[in-house]
Amino acid sequence: MSDDTVSDHTRTDDGSDGPAAVADLGYADALDELDAILRELEGSDVDVDRLADRVARAADLIGACRDRISTARLRIDEVIAELDAASDLGGAGDDSGS
Repeated sequence: MSDDTVSDHTRTDDGSDGPAAVADLGYADALDELDAILRELEGSDVDVDRLADRVARAADLIGACRDRISTARLRIDEVIAELDAASDLGGAGDDSGS
């Protein structure tokens, strides 16, 4: 696999070839880059000199994805709790009118 395949996913905003900061990537972009790294590592022409760097980058991306999932889960739980609280308040008013 050529470096071009992965560099599309790791090009920074200024056009340099360094990896984009993990925090700057969206969830889908991080998954795309992880997929590209996986394809590179599964290839028969893995560059051993880049292997440790690619595995470290993948670990960073996985950590960022897990953080985003955790954040989304917390936000979802908050919304559900707010909906439940609003429902409880609405239901209490209906019971007192009976």
